[in-house]
Amino acid sequence: MSLPHALLTSLLERPCSGSELAGRFDRSIGYFWQASHQQIYRELSRLEAGGLIEALEPEASRGRPRAYRVLPAGRAELARWVDEVSEPRPLRDELMVRLRAAAVLGTTGLAEDLRSRLQRHRDMLARYREIEARDFTPPPATQDARLRHLVLKAGIRHERNWIDLCVDALEILSAE
Repeated sequence: MSLPHALLTSLLERPCSGSELAGRFDRSIGYFWQASHQQIYRELSRLEAGGLIEALEPEASRGRPRAYRVLPAGRAELARWVDEVSEPRPLRDELMVRLRAAAVLGTTGLAEDLRSRLQRHRDMLARYREIEARDFTPPPATQDARLRHLVLKAGIRHERNWIDLCVDALEILSAE
């Protein structure tokens, strides 16, 4: 995925200013694709220069942030990208290599890191569950809402998987 496509998606959901977009991004797509506010603003400039989005005329008050909307070329680019065939990415996580190294060297201080990771994954799972209870109870009926819920459920499954892995690794390390 690329940041421009994440931004186009967010702007199609609702045109808004860069600051609003950055805040919305932090609370939604940002859980799955990280970007700093500076990266978001730089990409908005590129998208505008490329004719994929446009800044809307600011409302009457001076100093109000410029809002953006997606142009037909931006919609076409996003549709092209959505239809693109992509390969699954292999798992590339430093922890996997550290676990393998611990198998050769011994455990050293890895258990402390695992306990810390376990708590962070539990916290994120709790956050996702709160979002699910707030936004998807009762279960959504429309396709767009069901797809947004599916993305959230992927995050829930991801966190559960990491929780299980951390618990299993801690169990193995404590057995020695």
